[in-house]
This record gives sequence, C-alpha cells and structure tokens, in this order.
Amino acid sequence: MSLDMGPALLFCPADRPERFDGALRKADAVILDLEDAVLPAAKAQARENIVGADLDPARVIVRVNAPETADFELDLEAVGRTPFHTVMVAKSEDPAAFDSFASGYALIALCETARGVHRAGDIAAHERTVGMMWGAEDLVASLGGMSSRFPDGRYRDVARTARAQVLLAAGAYGRTAVDAVHLDIDDVDGLAAEAADAVASGFGATACIHPKQVPVIRDAYRPDEELLSWARAVLAAAEGERGVFRHEGRMIDEPVLRHARAVLSRG
Repeated sequence: MSLDMGPALLFCPADRPERFDGALRKADAVILDLEDAVLPAAKAQARENIVGADLDPARVIVRVNAPETADFELDLEAVGRTPFHTVMVAKSEDPAAFDSFASGYALIALCETARGVHRAGDIAAHERTVGMMWGAEDLVASLGGMSSRFPDGRYRDVARTARAQVLLAAGAYGRTAVDAVHLDIDDVDGLAAEAADAVASGFGATACIHPKQVPVIRDAYRPDEELLSWARAVLAAAEGERGVFRHEGRMIDEPVLRHARAVLSRG
C-alpha cells in the first residue's frame, strides 16, 4: 500500500481548530498535529478538536504522539472516535507498536530518531504502513548533536544518510516516501531546491509547516510541458518496440519507461 494524497502535506496544530479548514483548502492534505506543535496542557482539548473536526477524511492525516508516551493511548482513543484513518506515528522505532491500530488504519511512520532510522526497513514492512517520513532535528537530538544543517543551509551527512535510508526502506516495500519539512519559511529557494531533489530522488510528497510553502512544493512535483511531451513520446514509441530501443539518440529500457510513467502520473 502507498499514500496518494498529493505532494504538499501541511502541518496544522490540533489546538488551533480555527485553522483546520483553511489549511485543508490551501494544501493537498492537512496533518492535524497532536505531538510537538501542542503544549502538554493543551493536548486534551486538541484531541477533542480533532473529534469535532468536519473535514474530508480522504485528505486528513493525524499525527499522534510517540508510542512509548502516555499520550499515545489517549490519542488512539480520540482518533477512534473520528472518521480519520490515516495516522502519522511520531518517533516510530518499533513496528510492533503499529499492532495497536485496528485493521483499516493506514500508517505513516515518522522515523526521526537513530533507532527509528536504523529500523526503517522493519517498519516499512509492516502491513499497515503506507508511508515513510523522516525528520532531521529530532534525529540529530537523539544522537546528542546540535544541528542537522551547516550554516549555509545544507544538510549534514548524518541527515542526508537518514533521508536516503528512509527513502530506500519505503521503496523496498512500495510505500510512499515523504520528505521532511523545511523549517526556514522564508527560504523559498532552499525549499524549491530540496523539493526538486525529492522528486528526482523518488519521494512522493513533501511535508511543510506554512501555507506559503505549498505552491513551491507543488511546482517542484509538477512536471513541465517539455517533460510531459518527452514521457508521452517515449511511451508511444515503446508500443512498437520489443526490449531495449533507441529514441531520439537515447537508449530506452524499462527503468526509463518507469520514469516516463511516473512523470505522467505526476502530471
């Protein structure tokens, strides 16, 4: 199973119900966040806000607290009173925790600790997993580090390694890989570059924390007309060929055809 909600997934604090509708209108899907975005004293009301939310379940993800926390069971009880069955599990580390969810739930594992990244393959293999996301800041904190990026904005090697490991785990089991948020809201160019790299690398979506980031992500995932024309032409040429063939001077084989199909699906 995989996740198919669109490329721009917007986080929205669950203690801000007045923002729910707007967030969903502006993004492809909204992630109602019960974890880091909500202070401990506000979590009980945040759960009730989700229970009372009148939103399209097909475009809503609920992020719950980490399985080893006391809030996890409370989150599950609240989600069970809603029509929302796509859940992001914060700080996923052990696939056994996914057994806490009834059949019918679709889970996005947020691998954002050293242990979670290390077990990404096992987590991706779980039958309820549909997506795999990684997180940089919690990962570095779990290692005792201080920053996931260099001063110029580039990810440090440990973050890039984790990103690749979660992407590979997702691909190995046919899950959708979701790229991490870009915390510098005003760094539009940096976000555009990272989203473009995400598309080229095989991510299916990118999470974001502000509505102004949504169009940047969508533009990165949307192929331009030149690329769409190439994909259509290659697939049309393949209909009369057997095996490897040449098209406009380039060797075309099955991996290239898969790339062309992926371009059309994003178009």
